[in-house]
Amino acid sequence: MEIGIGLPGHVTGVEGHTLVAWARRAEERGFASLIASDRLAWTTPEPLITLAAVAGATGRIRLVTSVLIAPLHTNPALFAKAAATLDRIAGPGRLHLGVAPGAREDDYQASGLDFTARGRALDLLVERVAAIWRGEQEVGPAPVTPGGPAWWFGGTSQATLRRIASHGTGWIAGTGDIDEFTAFAARVRGQWAQAGRQGRPRTRATVMFALGDHAHTSLARAVSDYYAFAGPDYVRHVIDTAATTPDQIRAAIAAYDAAGLDELVFVGNDVNPRQIDLLADLLGDELTSQIPPVRTG
Repeated sequence: MEIGIGLPGHVTGVEGHTLVAWARRAEERGFASLIASDRLAWTTPEPLITLAAVAGATGRIRLVTSVLIAPLHTNPALFAKAAATLDRIAGPGRLHLGVAPGAREDDYQASGLDFTARGRALDLLVERVAAIWRGEQEVGPAPVTPGGPAWWFGGTSQATLRRIASHGTGWIAGTGDIDEFTAFAARVRGQWAQAGRQGRPRTRATVMFALGDHAHTSLARAVSDYYAFAGPDYVRHVIDTAATTPDQIRAAIAAYDAAGLDELVFVGNDVNPRQIDLLADLLGDELTSQIPPVRTG
């Protein structure tokens, strides 16, 4: 199982240069992927622009949107161009497009879009972008990754299963518990096989984390702000399932590894880049061989 890092973009007041510093340090310490989240009606930096900056500051770490609220991008041709441009900046295979319809109605209100139509809008976007990347429409540049960046889908609906089986590389799970992950991952594999896909679907999951002397305080502040809309019970659930001690980090890794997860992403809740070193020092040799050599040329 690989280990990735989630940028603390959801933390109120995080600066752009801090996110780039996180990216550089995550690559230096051997993490497999760097994850950028998305919200419109919040201070979260736009993920494609964030990853473009990160792509120029790094050379090998995978760049993942988790998850991009794709239906907010109402021009599929422009989205195809933007994503292909980022793919070319990053280099072959580095960009993974994790997308979902989104669960927050205020993001759609801010866009003047119909929240109830978001699922079909996502399907149309993926279909149009895939067709453009196949060369069926004169929109460039073409992606440097053959066939375009990999599609990953978030959510736990029947539509998510369909999207993964028809267009996806895999499923990005949220910050639920291990039993929820195991149950839906089995459904993903079943739908994949039923669709006649070769190989197997890949899986990613996320765990909120903070380490150090002020870990719990930092995490509680970040989570309470970001998830306030969901109410105090949900905020408490996220805090209770987060990892703020070495034992909790190790327990999360052991549980997801046993469940067959391909990559576990620890999402930062303290903006200090030293968080990466604290996590990397804890993981030790587990990080030394999971990223290929840096690209040249």
